[in-house]
Amino acid sequence: MRKQLAFGMVGAACAFLGGAATESLVRGGIASAQPSPASPSLPALDGANAGGIPHDRFQTVIRQLSPSVVAVDAVKPAVPGASKTDPVEESGSGVIVKLPGATGVVVVTNYHVVGAAAPAKVYVTLSDGRIVQPARIWNDPESDISLLNIEDDTLTAAPLADSSRVRRGQWVLAFGSPFGLSQTVTHGIISATDRGQISLGSTIRIKEFLQTDAAINPGSSGGPLVDLDGRVVGINTAIASKSGSNSGVSFSIPANLVKRIGGQLIEKGVVTRGYLGVQLASALEPAEALRLGLTRVSGALVEIVHPNTPASAAGLKVGDVVLHIEDVTLRDENHLINVVSALPPGQRVKLTVWRDRKTQAVVVTVGEYGGQKVRSNKP
Repeated sequence: MRKQLAFGMVGAACAFLGGAATESLVRGGIASAQPSPASPSLPALDGANAGGIPHDRFQTVIRQLSPSVVAVDAVKPAVPGASKTDPVEESGSGVIVKLPGATGVVVVTNYHVVGAAAPAKVYVTLSDGRIVQPARIWNDPESDISLLNIEDDTLTAAPLADSSRVRRGQWVLAFGSPFGLSQTVTHGIISATDRGQISLGSTIRIKEFLQTDAAINPGSSGGPLVDLDGRVVGINTAIASKSGSNSGVSFSIPANLVKRIGGQLIEKGVVTRGYLGVQLASALEPAEALRLGLTRVSGALVEIVHPNTPASAAGLKVGDVVLHIEDVTLRDENHLINVVSALPPGQRVKLTVWRDRKTQAVVVTVGEYGGQKVRSNKP
């Protein structure tokens, strides 16, 4: 059986916080330490404006969050058609939260950590060293989110933040199990928000990451990114690196996306996404924008309009640049995908497109995306 730490590729020189690792370090004694004492409630602090933070603030947040941080090990079946047919044991991280509709608590982690593993093949190591297993697993490969349902109301859950309030420059702490070293904490700032121009493999379509310079390494996939109010702002997923280790460019799934995806998974067992039926250019280059008469690089360039789709019925054309969906100004093609995916099928929306060197309104009835629908894994 092959064992690897959860990691992820971002383009040619980047990685999921996993992937094959040669380190021989194993999870240490920290995981079997005594439970953290009850942490004091944190005084109000706007994490987006925090500056000059004393070290005891970090320590208070660490005491508060550590009981909610877990290590995750999964024995995944071999990928069909792969050259090696033996199962793969993957190691990553996770965080305990409460989500409406779930009995007990939910461990949020990455899909690339647990994959198609059955609940009986997933092992969650709590901060006090106990090992528990999920009663069921909900998966969404397209956002790289997996939810492990632990039917135990006594476990300490971390609060989820409103990640729309996250700002560049605010302090954050990253928790996880890099190289199998459980309960590791690093710190840094939010470097950017709404990052989508990164490549994470063909299964991941929903990309609106938080970027941080907090040190994150293989094995930290699924661990929480936390603000100084002790709230989870994101789930660590990938790094950009030529060496395979941290180089100060890491990416986390925003907490609001976790809440939206998690709500649908728990309620319906699958995520329903909106669909237009177009293929978009991978980027709108400055030269192309100027050629089309645009004065700035923004929006999504339509390369193909598929027949018998909502886009073709609405009259979208090859060469259109979609600038707005209702009152949302689109940054790029990934932003369009994220916005459309969040729309309910059947909803009519107005698109503002750039065509023949002027804007034009196009009204489209959103369809339902027929991509991957991975329902919950059951025992």
